[in-house]
Amino acid sequence: MVLVKNLPHDCAVQRELHGEAAEWSLSDHLLAAAVDHLAVANWMFQCVNSDEDDDQPDFPKPVPRPGVKDEDEDGEGAGGSAADGGAEEAISPLALARFFG
Repeated sequence: MVLVKNLPHDCAVQRELHGEAAEWSLSDHLLAAAVDHLAVANWMFQCVNSDEDDDQPDFPKPVPRPGVKDEDEDGEGAGGSAADGGAEEAISPLALARFFG
């Protein structure tokens, strides 16, 4: 058991135990988070700077991460939280502007 814990994260044993998640390093997760935040900031900028009569752009989809099913794959969705752009709880651009400062 000690040998398995200390194997590199990208070795074959880790990939067999953890699947695609073994291929993602901390840097990969941080980069995906940065891309998601940038996409939300661009979406928020577009919402705030558009006319009230214009159609609002769709909330950006997050970068797919290992171990997390996409809404379109299983057909049911992940539950509709505000973070994943679900329809149950709408996020106004004003609320996002207050949150991000």
